[in-house]
Amino acid sequence: MNFNINKNSQSQYQGYLHTPVLWKNTVFGLKQFEFSTEKETVFNESIPENLRLGKCVERFVSSELQQNKEITILIENIQVQNEKITVGEIDCILKHNNRPIHLEIIYKFYLFNDSIGTTEIEHWIGPNRNDTLLKKLTKLKEKQLPLLYNPLTKPLLDNLSLKADEVQQVVCFKAQLFVPYQKEVEFMELNKACINGFYITISEISQFTDCKFFIPSKINWLLEVRTQVKWLNYNLFSEKVTSIINEKTSPLCWIKFPNGNIQKFFVVWWS
Repeated sequence: MNFNINKNSQSQYQGYLHTPVLWKNTVFGLKQFEFSTEKETVFNESIPENLRLGKCVERFVSSELQQNKEITILIENIQVQNEKITVGEIDCILKHNNRPIHLEIIYKFYLFNDSIGTTEIEHWIGPNRNDTLLKKLTKLKEKQLPLLYNPLTKPLLDNLSLKADEVQQVVCFKAQLFVPYQKEVEFMELNKACINGFYITISEISQFTDCKFFIPSKINWLLEVRTQVKWLNYNLFSEKVTSIINEKTSPLCWIKFPNGNIQKFFVVWWS
């Protein structure tokens, strides 16, 4: 069984809520948005089944913010355009205790590969190697956040009675991190609490023949692992995951060990 996003939107939301921020202090000069939540919030909206994961997370962030009495959302997901050409998009401008804030929202899955780059930041890459933490931080720093100061954004700020230099810029950057199987990784800048599992290559799955497996659809990657799913035996899993790998796609999977322990892991097509 694969979960229906509409029936499981609260479970998805819980997965988002329980994902830690990727760093606690400052990375690349970027600060995380810090606010207190008195009680566990709920998500009551309906989500279209075809909504991309990133847009889904934006809805979750918006819902969490709206349930905070200290926060007033002024605008969300506003495109800045030069005539008919989109220059960029501002995720959110809000007021926190009456202080104006420009918030950019990011939720990522990164794998540790120390053969890439020389620094902690450079070692974290996307499951399909077409995305990196360094690339995303650079885009935030050089393109997304500076959009606030673009002359084309001024009319938008004027409508809110705001000036760009009065607006604090922060991010909500959450991530699930995955490390090579049975390998210790040292953390200096990033939040070790973001480790959510491990990854292996397709050639390494044979060491798990006595385990059971589940392959969630991508929109359900947010979910926390649970026991009540239709587990696959090793042979069926191997067949399914090999088919996915042949498409040069690295799937997120769940594994249930013989002792009952359940973990998330990626099977990657590269080595």
